[in-house]
Amino acid sequence: MEKNSDPINLGDSILIKTVDCYSIGQMERLKREFTKAEVNQWSLLTLDVNAVHQHPDLLNTSLVPGTLGEGLITEAISKMHSCSPCVLKEKELLFIEPVQIGHTITAEIEIIDVNHNQNWITEKVRCINEQGDEVIKGKIILKLLS
Repeated sequence: MEKNSDPINLGDSILIKTVDCYSIGQMERLKREFTKAEVNQWSLLTLDVNAVHQHPDLLNTSLVPGTLGEGLITEAISKMHSCSPCVLKEKELLFIEPVQIGHTITAEIEIIDVNHNQNWITEKVRCINEQGDEVIKGKIILKLLS
């Protein structure tokens, strides 16, 4: 049976991409500067008032919560798979260096495996800072629902 890599058209401009629309090596990048306002908003939503996020005098800087960096990865995933309903099946992340408020971080995701039988996509993920240093790295497995 020949695989069709064309998106499925559901009418009214809704296109759904299947696993066959993806290939090894496809990438997505997203860049963002994290602000004090975002960290304050995060603290209000999570009720996490860890001093490393709220009191810059403690470390001579304020740190961005790791989950905000992880959120940038999630945003890049959503951008790459905007036409593919999917859920996170597995996530493995290593937080290498802290991110400081005001720093610009680039999230990169790259498809490293496409499992047509299971409808899974495995992606290498990483976040790098302005100096090109990795601050987060790991991999995820997505299950496409289409």
